Amino acid sequence: MLKAQARPVHLYMEANPNPNSLKFVANFMLADDGISFDYPDLESAGNSQLAKELFNFAAVQRVFIASNFVTVTKTGDVEWSEIQTIIRDHIRQYLESGQAVVQVTFDKDPLFDENDSEIVKKIKGILDEYIRPAVEQDGGAIVFHSFQDGIVKVLLQGSCSGCPSSTVTLKAGIQNLLTRMLPEVKEVQAEGI
Repeated sequence: MLKAQARPVHLYMEANPNPNSLKFVANFMLADDGISFDYPDLESAGNSQLAKELFNFAAVQRVFIASNFVTVTKTGDVEWSEIQTIIRDHIRQYLESGQAVVQVTFDKDPLFDENDSEIVKKIKGILDEYIRPAVEQDGGAIVFHSFQDGIVKVLLQGSCSGCPSSTVTLKAGIQNLLTRMLPEVKEVQAEGI
C-alpha cells in the first residue's frame, strides 16, 4: 500500500453513469495500481479510517477506493447538491492530514496467482489491460471471481454496483470482448449485483 504523507491536495468531482455515485478524484495515488477496496457498509470498513468516517454521513451508502479516487454512493432520498461539498471537503481534509487511506499489506500480488490456469491468467490479463481502465474511469472496478464451464464470473464494485447501465456494459462490452479474444469463454456473469 502506498505510504501516506501530508501534501497539498487537489480534489475534483466527476459524475458517472450511476446517478447515486460520485467520484472524488485526487491529484495523487490513493491505492496501488489495479488494487481496489469496496466497502458496502460500515462493518466492512475495518481497514480504512476514511471509509469509516464517510459512513458517519447518513446519506453515504457505499465507499469505494481505487487508484487516485474515492467513489461515494449515496442513498436515493438525498440529492448530490445537498451533500457533495461536505463530502468533498471531508475527503480533502482527511487526505491533507497525511493519514493512510487504507491500512493493508499484501504477502503476494492480490491480482495474479501462480496457481491460476493459463485461461484464467489470460482472462485476468484482459480484464486488467482492456477493461479495468474504462471501468475505473466511471468510478468503479471489475474483479475476476471465477471461471468454470465457459462462464466467467466477475464482481462489480464502486459505482458499478447497482448502476442501471452495468448489465449493458457487462454483456455488450465485457462479454463481447472476452468471447472474441478467448474462444473458451462463452458467457460473463456478475456476482452480487
